[in-house]
Amino acid sequence: MINIITKEIPIDRDLKKKLELVFEFSNSKNVEFINGNIRKIDCTNLMYIEPHRIIIGNKGVTLLAFNYYNEVYINNLSKRIKISELKEYLKTL
Repeated sequence: MINIITKEIPIDRDLKKKLELVFEFSNSKNVEFINGNIRKIDCTNLMYIEPHRIIIGNKGVTLLAFNYYNEVYINNLSKRIKISELKEYLKTL
């Protein structure tokens, strides 16, 4: 039987501060931060790092972020944007 071990990763304090500042200036409301996870298959070296999810309620957008990165992903891992450009992106929504 496959045993999957899940461990929650707290969002980095500096990353959260940067994002909260961007959300404040772009008038984004109802922002919810959900911590990511590490999922490891027991007795193997296989691991998956689930990104942190930031759900912006009034914009209908989900951002995905990893600790210590200066980029966030929009809705899925195919479109990324720098945190410095995020304010302008949110204003267009």
